[in-house]
Amino acid sequence: MKRIMVTGALGQIGSDLVTVLRQSYGTDAVLATDIRLTDHEVAKSGPFQVLDVTDGAAFYQAAHDFRADAIIHLAALLSAKAEADPILAWQLNMGGLLNGLETARTLASQFFTPSSIAAFGATTPRQGTPQDTLQRPATIYGVSKVSGELLCDYYFHKYGVDTRGLRFPGLISHSAPPGGGTTDYAVDMYWSAVHSGSYASYIAQGTYLDMMYMPDAIRAIIQLMEADGSKLKHRNAFNVTAMSVDPEAIAASIRRHVPEFVLRYEIDPVRQRIAEEWPDSIDTSSAREEWGFDVQYDLDRMTDDMISKLTQKLREDRAKIG
Repeated sequence: MKRIMVTGALGQIGSDLVTVLRQSYGTDAVLATDIRLTDHEVAKSGPFQVLDVTDGAAFYQAAHDFRADAIIHLAALLSAKAEADPILAWQLNMGGLLNGLETARTLASQFFTPSSIAAFGATTPRQGTPQDTLQRPATIYGVSKVSGELLCDYYFHKYGVDTRGLRFPGLISHSAPPGGGTTDYAVDMYWSAVHSGSYASYIAQGTYLDMMYMPDAIRAIIQLMEADGSKLKHRNAFNVTAMSVDPEAIAASIRRHVPEFVLRYEIDPVRQRIAEEWPDSIDTSSAREEWGFDVQYDLDRMTDDMISKLTQKLREDRAKIG
C-alpha cells in the first residue's frame, strides 16, 4: 500500500486505523473520508473529504483524484442500528460496498472491508466455529455481511480485484464511543467504570462473545493487506479473535483497578437475541496459517490499558472544565 483511502474514517475502527496508517505510510498518503465533517483529530491531522459511499460517482472520483492504490472500506451501519432500520442498513452496507468494489475494479486498487461474527447464525457451531461453516444469520446486519463476503469473493474470481477481509469479533477501543453494535456493551462497561463506577449491561450474564482489543485489530488489517496474496487460500472474512468473555469476566478484570465497580443487568431483548445467535468462540487457524495472525492483548492486559487511557481522558476533560 502506498496511497490509501479509508471510508467511515471517523468510526470506531477508522479513528484508530487512520492514525496508525498515517504514522506508518505518511500523513499525505492516507485520505480519510466520512459522511460528516467534525472537529475530530482524524479530520484535522491529514487529508480528509466528506463522502457518501452510496454515491458511486463520488466514491470513484475521490479514489481517482487521490490516486488510491488501496481502499479500506469501513462505512457501514452496525448490528443494533441496522435492526432498527433494515432498509437503510441494506442500502448503506451493500450499496456502499458495491460502489467500493466497482471503484477498486476500475482503478485496479487493493480492497479491504471487514465482515463480522454476525455473519454466523443460530445453526452455526458455537464452539471453535470453523473458518468455513454454515452461515444463516437472522439479522439484516448479518445478512449484509454474508452477502458482502460472497460479493468480495466474486469480484476476486470474476475481475481479479485483490479483495481481502477479516471476520471481526466485538472490538474494544478507548478512542471512540460505542457505535451501535451488540458487543459494544463491553466498551460501555469500561467507560462507565471510570466515569460512574457502575454499569447496567444489556447483555445477560453467561453470554460469551468473542472480543478483540483495537490495537490488535488494526495490526491484523495492516498485516493482512501487506501479506503475500499468493499464499492466501482464503481472501475474505478470515476468522480473527483474541478472547471469549461474558460481562462477569470483564467486570472481574475491571475490579482489579476499580474494586467498588458494580455490574447489574437491564437486558435488551433485541440485542440479547442477536448475541445468542453468535458463536461463543471462533477458530482462527486459517488466519494464523495463511498470514501469521497473532494478538498481543488478553483480557487483563486490555483492561489495564483501557482503564489507564480512559482515566487519563477523564482527568483531561475535567481539567478543561475546571
